[in-house]
Amino acid sequence: MSLSIESGSGGTSSKLLGYIAVILSVLILFVPVFYDLFVTVWNTDTQSHGPIVLAIGVWFFYFKTKQILEKQSNFKPNAYLGWPFIFLGGALYLVGYSQSVYILSILSLVFILCGFICIIFSAETALKYWFALFFFVFLIPWPASVIDTITQPMKIAVSFAADHLLYALDYPIARSGVILQIGQYKLLVADACAGLNSLFTLEAIGLLYINVINHQAFWRNVLLAVLIVPVSFISNVLRVCTLALITFHMGDAAGQGFLHNFSGMVLFMTALILIIVIDSLIQKLAEKFKINSLLSQD
Repeated sequence: MSLSIESGSGGTSSKLLGYIAVILSVLILFVPVFYDLFVTVWNTDTQSHGPIVLAIGVWFFYFKTKQILEKQSNFKPNAYLGWPFIFLGGALYLVGYSQSVYILSILSLVFILCGFICIIFSAETALKYWFALFFFVFLIPWPASVIDTITQPMKIAVSFAADHLLYALDYPIARSGVILQIGQYKLLVADACAGLNSLFTLEAIGLLYINVINHQAFWRNVLLAVLIVPVSFISNVLRVCTLALITFHMGDAAGQGFLHNFSGMVLFMTALILIIVIDSLIQKLAEKFKINSLLSQD
C-alpha cells in the first residue's frame, strides 16, 4: 500500500496542513505535562532552557516535515510498526504523568510522534526524523544530583577563567571557589551563569545549526558538534566577565537587574556567532590545504 501526494504545491500544502494538525493534536495531549514543567522544573535556573528547546524543537519538526514533502511524494505507511510505538508511548505517558516522572513523559512524546510518522508516511521516513525526535531529549529534566555533579566543575572553571581574564585587564578582582570579588562587590557564579541550562541550550542550538546546514562531510559535522562545548565555555566566561564589569562600573542593582537578563541573550547570540565563524574557518582551512574532497565526502 502506498500513499501518493500530488506533485502540485496545493497537494503538498494540504498534506502538510493535515500532518501539522496531527502533530498539534499530539502536543495538545501533552499540554498538562508542559504546564507542570513550566510551573515547576522549568521555573528554576538550572532547567530554564526547557521552553527555549521546546520552541526550537517544534519549529524544527515543521521545517523537517516541509523539507521531506518537497523532496518526496510517494510514501508507504506502516501501521504494523506505528501502532506499537503509539501504544508504548501511551503507556509511558500514563505512568510518567500520573507519577510526575518527566523523563518518561518526554520519552512518550518521542515514541508517539515516531508512531504517527510510520502510520502517516513510512518507517523509512521516520528514520529521516531521527534528529527531530532526538532533539526532544534536551527537554528531559535531569535529577538534581546529576546537575550538581556536572555544574560544579563548570562553575569553577568559568570562575577561574573570568578571574584571570579580568586580572590581566588590571581590574581589582579575586576569587574564592565560585565567588568573585571585584572592587567592593562579591559575585556568586550561579548555575544560571555557568550551568547545565546554558550548556544544554547552546548544544541544542549548535546541533540544530549543524542539521539545518547539513554539511555533506560527516567529519565536519562531528567536529562542529564537539567544538560546541568549548564555545559554550567561552560564551559563559564572557557573560560572567560582562556581569562583573557591569557591577563594578554601574553598581550591584545594574548587575542584578535588566542587564543581567540581557546578558543571557547576548550569551546565546555570541555562541551562535562563534559557531558560524568556526564553521567558516573550517571551510577556509579545508580550501587552503586543498582538502576539498573531504568537504564533500559522506
